Amino acid sequence: MVFFGEYYISLTTGNRLALPKKIRDQLENHTFILTKGFDFCLSGYKTQDWEKKAKELMSASLLDKTDLKKKRIIFSSAVYLEFDKQGRFIIPKNLLEFAEINKDVVIIGVGDHFEIWSKEKWEVYQNQIDNE
Repeated sequence: MVFFGEYYISLTTGNRLALPKKIRDQLENHTFILTKGFDFCLSGYKTQDWEKKAKELMSASLLDKTDLKKKRIIFSSAVYLEFDKQGRFIIPKNLLEFAEINKDVVIIGVGDHFEIWSKEKWEVYQNQIDNE
């Protein structure tokens, strides 16, 4: 199955976020990997899909500065997270700051992963796409 849809949610106290049921139903054992994404969002992966992506990244050349930058950003920020029965989990502070998430977020499905955006950044991104 693939991740799809657009879900508007708010952070609760303690930087907790509840994953939508359609997203969490695809995650086995109430776990997933969260890391920095592109365009200042967060990317979430099924654990087994993350392992495949990690192997692809590991095969990238250490001599290519662009590949090395990607590896540094993605691996240094990756965290293994568990959510409770209501789908709630805590977003680490460094990831909240990176994505500039304050209160209102949008979770979108992107096929092989899902992304967590600040509502403001998502709206700006959509406007940019509309104007292209």
